[in-house]
Order: sequence, then C-alpha cells, then structure tokens
Amino acid sequence: MDSSRTGEGVPSQAAHISQEARASQEAPGMARPIPATTTTTVTPGTSATAATPVAPGPHHGPSGLRRWLLLLMVSLGLLLVTVDITILLTALPVLTHDLHASTTEGLWIVNAYPLFSTGLLLGAGTLGDRIGHRRTFLAGLLIFGLASLLAAFSGSVGMLVAARILQAVGASAMLPATLALIRVGFDDERERALAISIWAALSLVGAILGPLLGGWLLAHFHWGSLFLINVPVIALTFAGSWFVAPEHRTPDAAPWDLPSSVLALFALSSLVLIIKTLAHPPLDLPVMTAALGVGGAAAAAFVHRQHRLTHPLLDFSLFRNRAFAAGVLGAISVTFTTGGVLLGVSQRFQWVAGYSPLESGLLASVLFAGTLPSAILGGLWTHRLGLRTLIAGGLALAAVGMLVAAQALPWHAASLHETVPAMASVTADTIHPASRNGLAWLVGGLLLAGFGLGATISVASTTIVESAPPERAGMASSVEEVSYEFGALLAIAVQGSLLSGLYVVFIELPPGTDPAAGTDIATTLEWAARAGQAASQTTTPTDLQQPAAGATSLATALVQAAHVAFDRSYTVVMYVSALFLALGAFVTGKLLGSVSPPPRPPVP
Repeated sequence: MDSSRTGEGVPSQAAHISQEARASQEAPGMARPIPATTTTTVTPGTSATAATPVAPGPHHGPSGLRRWLLLLMVSLGLLLVTVDITILLTALPVLTHDLHASTTEGLWIVNAYPLFSTGLLLGAGTLGDRIGHRRTFLAGLLIFGLASLLAAFSGSVGMLVAARILQAVGASAMLPATLALIRVGFDDERERALAISIWAALSLVGAILGPLLGGWLLAHFHWGSLFLINVPVIALTFAGSWFVAPEHRTPDAAPWDLPSSVLALFALSSLVLIIKTLAHPPLDLPVMTAALGVGGAAAAAFVHRQHRLTHPLLDFSLFRNRAFAAGVLGAISVTFTTGGVLLGVSQRFQWVAGYSPLESGLLASVLFAGTLPSAILGGLWTHRLGLRTLIAGGLALAAVGMLVAAQALPWHAASLHETVPAMASVTADTIHPASRNGLAWLVGGLLLAGFGLGATISVASTTIVESAPPERAGMASSVEEVSYEFGALLAIAVQGSLLSGLYVVFIELPPGTDPAAGTDIATTLEWAARAGQAASQTTTPTDLQQPAAGATSLATALVQAAHVAFDRSYTVVMYVSALFLALGAFVTGKLLGSVSPPPRPPVP
C-alpha cells in the first residue's frame, strides 16, 4: 500500500518506527496532524518500549462492534482531557470574580493542570505498561471524576487549585492509556490506522470545543457546571470501558521512576514561580531566592539521575539530533501561542469590551479555524516543501499574523475608548469604524497566525518521533506529548503573568485614589462600581476619598484607566508572542538548514 496516498502524507524516515509512536500526537488542548496509514505492525507493548516490525498475525483484540465501542470510549476519555485545558481560559474572569481571587491566583487555577501533567506524563506510560493500561485508564477516569466533583463545589481558590492538580493526575493516567488501548484493540493495520486518525482528529475538536462549551455553560449555569459536565461523560466512559477495554500489560517493562517525576515537578513549579515573581514588581527577593535555589537543585538532580538510570525518563542525547530539537521547539511554540491567544483575547474582550464568555470564546477560536487547512495540506506537501519550510516557515508566518493581530487596538489613550463593543450590541449603525477595523485586524491576524501554526504542527510531532532511534521511539513519543504541555504551561505562566504585571505598570489612577485600587483590573473595576453606587448616596465610603458629588466622575475615570492599562498590557503580550514565534522560526530554521525531507516510501 502506498502510504502517501492513504493518509495525510506524513514522512516516514524508518520502517521500524511504529505507527502508534508516530501517531502519539495528543497533548491537552492542541490539535495534531492526522497520521498516515502504514504497513507496519508492532508487538503489543507500550510507549516505553520500542516497536518491532512483525508479520501480520491473526486477530486477538476485541471483535466486531466491541473494538469500535472501545474506540468510542477512549475517544470520550481523550476529549475530556483536551477540553479541560481550554475550558477555563474563557471562564477566568468569572472565576476570579466569584472566588474573589487575585489575578495571580486565577493563573494558578489554570496553570496547576498543565504543570502537573507535564511533570507526570514522562513516566505515566511506563506505569501502564507494568500494571495494565485498562487499569490505568479506569483509575484515571475515577480520579478525574472525583476531582471534577471537588472542583465544581470548591469554595476557595486553594480548594479549586487542589482539585485541578488531582484532575492532572487523572489525565496523566488516562492519556497514554488511550493510544495503548487502541493499539491492543485493533490488530488489523487499516482499521488501526483509521482508529488512530479519529483519535488524533479529536484533539482539534477538544481545542475548539473547550472555550465554546465553557462560554455556553457560563451563560446558562453556575461556573461549577464547567466541571460537573465531566461527571456523566465519565460515568458513561467508565461503564463502557469496563466491558470493552482489553487487559494488556508488560511485566518486564521499564519501571516508572517516581523520584524523577517528583524532581521534574519541583523544577517546573519553581520555574513558574520565578516567572510570576519577575512579572509582578516590586521583586520579592526572598521568594525569588528560594525558587531559584529549589528549582536549580531539582533540575540538577533530575539531569544527574537521568544519566545514572538504566531506563531514564528522558535521554538528553536525543536533543543532539537537530531535527528532534527543532520539532520540540516547534511544538512548544505552537501551544505557547495558542494558550496565550485564548487567555489574552478572552480576558481582554470580557473585561474591556463587555463580551460574554461564549462570544470571547468564539473570537479566540478563530485561531484554530486557521490551523485546520494548513495542518492537512502540510502533511500532503511535506516531501515537496521540506521540514524547514513547514516548521520554521510556519512559525515565521504565525509571527507575522500575531503582529497583524496586535494592530487591532490603538496605543494612544484618547482613542482606546473606541474599542469593539459587546457583540450583543453590534450593528452596522452602532459600531465605530475604528472598532470595525480593529476587529478585522484581529480576525485576519489570528487566521494568518493559525495557518502558520497549522503548517508547523503538521510535521512537528512526526519529526520528533521519527528522528529518534528505534529503541527510543516510546520515549520520543512521551517527549512529544510533554512538549505541547510545556508550551501551554509557559503560555499561562509568561503571558498571563505579563498581562497582570504590566497592568500594574500601566495603570494611571485618578489623583487621590488608594493605590490598592490598581492591583489588577478586577479590583479597579470593583472600586469603580463602588464609586458609582456612592454617587446616589449622601455620604461616601472613606476609602474612596472623594465627595459623593464627584463619585460619578471618579467611577468613569477608574473604568477608563482600567481599560487603557489592560489594553496596553494585552497589546504588549501580543508582541511578545510574535517575538517568541520569530525566535522559534530563526532557531528551527538554523537547526533544519542541513536536514532534508525523508524520502518518499517506495510504491510496491
């Protein structure tokens, strides 16, 4: 069979790399290219075991309808994981308001999930190898469901962050098991390729569905519904998987090294804390010193331990391969951008323009609409265009798109009040020409950026896995998953912290206003609301330091100051994203300068 004609034309550098390894392309919240059909079969193993070509044998997996029901069950589990990373990004303003959370606390609510997923994913697949992927999938569902219930009824920020961490533990158990169960359940090559294609395509569905579902739920229900919606899906998936999921394990598989995962979590947590501390002046020197010390020690211990282990979680020699390193950087750049856009656009258009969560989610999803055509075409044109054009060129095009999108808002304070109004009030007669032009710049820029990112993701995942030696194919698949998670983690840590940190720098409060009113946009708007209420009273709260007659003008001044400061912060973050993409394009271009596209597989 000609693999270039049966799938999306992804490259094949070596026949011994498994189809499952090349299709191990799912990280929560990010779309992946649909893999091609191959003629390679593998012995039942796991993500930690290298694939070995064998002759097709008799069918031993679930028969008939049962294996397609298995696909449905693992697809539902995958959808839960992918949706959960993006569903909160459009809900963050509502969560911070209802839980009385600071901007930093709100970012921890979102960041706890990718932080712990990144730390646990490297070793989670090997745990499933030893105890069975059916068990880890069912256990992950239970943990995820209990965590969702805990999150739905959280009454404090700390409780919600703890629930999000527990969700990440469940997701880390489920994610490697989804692909492993497909591998065990589908013995037929063609059926397995189709099943994996469906599995991979669901990542795009989850990325788009997250903000839209979150917005719709918030429009009709309490924010706890964002988590309660998981419970019936988990109950259905657990019941179905109990009957149709096959049991398979490899007792002699490489052991999961728990200390390595713990060290990775300490290092990543310290990195996030360092970024957040730097982004919020004045610098908290004791916290920064502690984070640098703990993070540096954990990172050094992790690297040292990997060099000593017979079966390390991460073999750093893989990064000596230029194509492998370029693929990892490309994957990180993709989710760094998509996470930042979802966070920035949804917050800006809710806080400043008055959009509902659903409306802001629809606007942010324009980016994903741009990725779809190039993600498909990139796979088809890999052998014609080459890896450098698709990865580095895609990132460069995305950088241009983000620069275009950054032009949507004027920088001058006098014209910032003319930004886009809420969608519910937009008509041809009411929308200001500058607002209409700004929205056009934003939509056009996001579509262009999405098209570039789609070209990158069309080959980045495949490049990571196929650049590794066969005995490291499973590890390369884990690195691919972690790369996308790490990009999302950086997006929220860096761009989210910049949004809040720069707001404090740009805010210009009216004379006489308590500086505490400018800590974040939620606080400033709360003070403005109190000033507006004071306008109708004979006395004024003492902390506002304004007479009742001037409370109305104070409220207006606070709202305008908040909008100007947040718009400027948002615009800077868009430029930062463009700069990150440009640097990624430059570095990957250098790395791939001497790398040629793999030869097209011969036609039998």
